[in-house]
Amino acid sequence: MSKESIKLVANNKKVRHEYFLEELIECGVSLHGTEVKSLRMGKCSVKESFVRIEKGEVFIYGMHISPYEKGNIFNRDPLRPKKLLLHKSEILKLEQKIKEKGYTLVPVEVYFKGSKAKVQIALARGKKLYDKRADIQKKDMKREAERDFKVRNLV
Repeated sequence: MSKESIKLVANNKKVRHEYFLEELIECGVSLHGTEVKSLRMGKCSVKESFVRIEKGEVFIYGMHISPYEKGNIFNRDPLRPKKLLLHKSEILKLEQKIKEKGYTLVPVEVYFKGSKAKVQIALARGKKLYDKRADIQKKDMKREAERDFKVRNLV
């Protein structure tokens, strides 16, 4: 692991159930002062958020950062669209992929890497209902196998 510590702030568990994650991309996020303080306190949610590319820039919508208690007039709208920081070449590559049928960009997690706030987004393809059922079945079988193994080792 690198010398920069990673502190997880928010995780989108639902995204792994709803989508096949093809490619993970780490990007910076443009925030204002009190938003960073609120993030450091862990007051963030990315459950209902999504990512869009508009005019060559990437934005995350629906990422809720609760207002900082001591922020008074400096607090921003908690649901305002936030700009994600990526290189132009990465944005163009993602734009080409999104034009293909079935691909979208979804936020996976928000974390601090050193002192910088980062958002991990994924190039994802939606799962069908039968894919979701198969995943649940695999998870149940794994849990059963672990339970059997544990019981055998205790006897």
